[in-house]
Amino acid sequence: MREGGEGGLFALALGGFGIGLTEFLIAGLLPQVASSFAVSEAAAGRLISGYALSVAVGAIVLTAATARLPRKGVLVGLMALFVIGNLLSAVASSYPVMLLGRVVAALCHGSFFGIGSLVARGLVEPERKSRAVAVMFAGLTVANVLGVPFGALVGERWGWRAAFWAVTAIGVLALAGIVVLVPGRAGRPGSTPLTGRSDPVPPSGMRAQVRAFRSGQVWLTLAATALGYGGMFGAFSYLAYTFTEVGGFSSGDVAWLLMVYGVGLVVGNLIGGRAADRDRDRALVLSLLGLTVTLVVFGLLAASAVASVVLVFLTGVFGFAGVPGLITRVTDFAQGAALAASANVSASNIGNALGAWLGGLAITAGLGYTAPLYVGAGTVLAAVVIMVVAANQVRSSGRRTGRPC
Repeated sequence: MREGGEGGLFALALGGFGIGLTEFLIAGLLPQVASSFAVSEAAAGRLISGYALSVAVGAIVLTAATARLPRKGVLVGLMALFVIGNLLSAVASSYPVMLLGRVVAALCHGSFFGIGSLVARGLVEPERKSRAVAVMFAGLTVANVLGVPFGALVGERWGWRAAFWAVTAIGVLALAGIVVLVPGRAGRPGSTPLTGRSDPVPPSGMRAQVRAFRSGQVWLTLAATALGYGGMFGAFSYLAYTFTEVGGFSSGDVAWLLMVYGVGLVVGNLIGGRAADRDRDRALVLSLLGLTVTLVVFGLLAASAVASVVLVFLTGVFGFAGVPGLITRVTDFAQGAALAASANVSASNIGNALGAWLGGLAITAGLGYTAPLYVGAGTVLAAVVIMVVAANQVRSSGRRTGRPC
């Protein structure tokens, strides 16, 4: 870890934590928000779907628009946008203003994680880049654990607006942290990493950013990302039904079971970052294969309460273990193009939507509440095949997969 690296990574992780909170906490606040603005449950639900759509769009648009700007400055601007969006939500006097606040906050999501992952890996030695990305994403995974209960607790005690004021404050702290703790050189898209190594210069122009997508390895990695996420979240979207209708849990048990899943995400993220730094493609294949097997076994043993607890934890572990490696892989083959890093975030959100849709189709077809687990397993298995093909292509061509960008 170079001087200043730890502080910079902490600031990025805090930003990720705030962004994760604003994404997840709304689920525990929907009834209060719907009542406050006198809107239907479906309208309140658009505060979630509208956010997700804005993430996918913002990741590409904002990254493309800021391609030539210093990365540190872009991160500062994105966190400022995040603060403004949550402030709008906190003071919203009507449903349209609330929705606008959600959209504004969401626009920074994909670009922050895409550009932030490039800055994070530039704060450490090249052989630790996946671990650095994992540290940054630790904020998001912890938010996944705490988001819904945090929103529900704060909302119940002080009202839903207090939750958004709290997230706004976290955003201000993260903004200050990035300004103070992230080294200025980390913000130059045309500079080499801060490790003294002579590495390829990341493309900064829009044309050069787009040219990065000529690499077949970039597209294979994006496909693996979409299918891997799609399988995991396709199963996750219907776990509440699996727990209550198949496992015999009460509706009150769902919250702590989902927290077990969230703890698995945190553990998987940290393990996956270390594994990817040792042998990235092998770690990715094994994590995706582990998720495939876990989902199948989960479907078979869903009626067992004990097995369900263990398997929902393992779903989180294997589901997020591949994230750091997928991000560093796509950016390595894109020669450090920020647009590719943000496209990886968009791919994950597209996968989320695809997985939830396929899982819903399986339930609608009358296949039962374990069907999304099997559908998710099949989707992730397709990601395994893609990663095996991608790894074999690299091995046969003799190209290095770990070039720092």
